[in-house]
Amino acid sequence: MNKHYMNLTPEPLEFIRSGRKTVELRLYDEKRKAIRVGDKITFTNTEDQEDTLTVSVDDLYLFDSFEELYKALPLTECGYTEEDIDTASPSDMDIYYPKEKQAKYGVVGIKVKVI
Repeated sequence: MNKHYMNLTPEPLEFIRSGRKTVELRLYDEKRKAIRVGDKITFTNTEDQEDTLTVSVDDLYLFDSFEELYKALPLTECGYTEEDIDTASPSDMDIYYPKEKQAKYGVVGIKVKVI
């Protein structure tokens, strides 16, 4: 079992803490390729370094693009609510990860469980 560290903005961090979000979406770059089922991830709040949350990795969902991921996974598990799910779009992820990087690395949905 390995331990990984990632930064996360306050809202998705709270969604994971409360159980509303169970799949964290990331680029499948070198850092994420090291993650295995059973590993632990400690998320640090980008606005409060004292605020951390440790989760276990229950599954990894690999896709070529966020477009494929959005079609395959339940978006309510990815941080969307019933209220905003109708406007959910793979392009929402473009502000975090440029399309060129998505094409180069692929993307991953990391199924997590608070421990």
